[in-house]
Amino acid sequence: MSRRQLERGAALRGMVAADGITPLGEDFPPDGSGPDADCHILHLDMDAFFASVEQLRRPEVRGRPVIVGGTGPRGVVSSADYVARSFGVHSAMPMVRATRLCPDAVVLPPDGAAYRQTSEAIMDILRSITPLVQPLSLDEAFLDVSGARRRLGGPVRIAAMIRERVRTEQSLTCSVGVAATRFTAKLGSTHCKPDGLLLVPTTHVRGFLDPLPVGALPGVGDRTEKALTRLGVRTVGDLSRMEPELLRMELGDKAGTRLAELARGVDDSPVEPETPDKSVGAEVTFERDVAEPEVVCRELLRLSEKVARRLRTSGQVGRTVSVKLRRADFTTFHRSRTLPESTDVAREINSVARELYEAAG
Repeated sequence: MSRRQLERGAALRGMVAADGITPLGEDFPPDGSGPDADCHILHLDMDAFFASVEQLRRPEVRGRPVIVGGTGPRGVVSSADYVARSFGVHSAMPMVRATRLCPDAVVLPPDGAAYRQTSEAIMDILRSITPLVQPLSLDEAFLDVSGARRRLGGPVRIAAMIRERVRTEQSLTCSVGVAATRFTAKLGSTHCKPDGLLLVPTTHVRGFLDPLPVGALPGVGDRTEKALTRLGVRTVGDLSRMEPELLRMELGDKAGTRLAELARGVDDSPVEPETPDKSVGAEVTFERDVAEPEVVCRELLRLSEKVARRLRTSGQVGRTVSVKLRRADFTTFHRSRTLPESTDVAREINSVARELYEAAG
């Protein structure tokens, strides 16, 4: 992607209409009385966050593709800038493959402390707008700006203000989706990346959703997508026309009902600030293939102690122990077991983790 293309992308401000994306225009109503009148949910997603932070810290790499991730032979990609992505590089890809696709890339190890510090500064910007901020990760968050409209204007104006503050205060870019529901706002931010702002008016939600592949909906993984494909469902529009009862029969009551609602643009989940972590974990990637069970078990003990410490620090306990194993060919499988009682004791966590590992063969 050229600098000119990036500059044009930075100027993109649009809304979804039945026939696609159209400019919002500089005369967009500042009081939110326009198409954004009931669109009080914003989803902010930083653009290539880890890679962008590294480019700020290391001016010498600017102008070159940047990949962040493990630098050893077993490393995987954590983040890639948009130049590297244009070569087919993406997160979770083995680093060996990424460097083959983009041999001129600068590969940098992740610096969690630097990313957390920058993330905290960005979240401070969001909380100065509204206390209803729900971080999803270091680089994305939902906001409910319904209470900020009288002070700051309509949702689109607030979104534009946030993007400008992130740009001027942190020298970074972000993309923001504006909609009446969380999942539509999140899809909106995805569709205006990088460095864009997209409003999905309530009257055009179905026109926005219907052409999307069914895999774009939250909760549709590979297995569910294959099941839907067997039913002839390939787009969200196809899904919206299915009988909810048939979906419940195929996917189960909870999943079937939820997907039927999402396909019609229905999502009443609120923005929940400071939601406690639903899971606490730790992982490691070995620099070489490890076949010795005693080495793996020693690492499982170390990780169990780390997880237990994090639980105690956050004042939480857990009940389901999960183990993720990745083989030499990068195939990954998960095993889990639910305990009779919740715990934050490393010995109990490790005992189950070892049993799950040994049962995996």
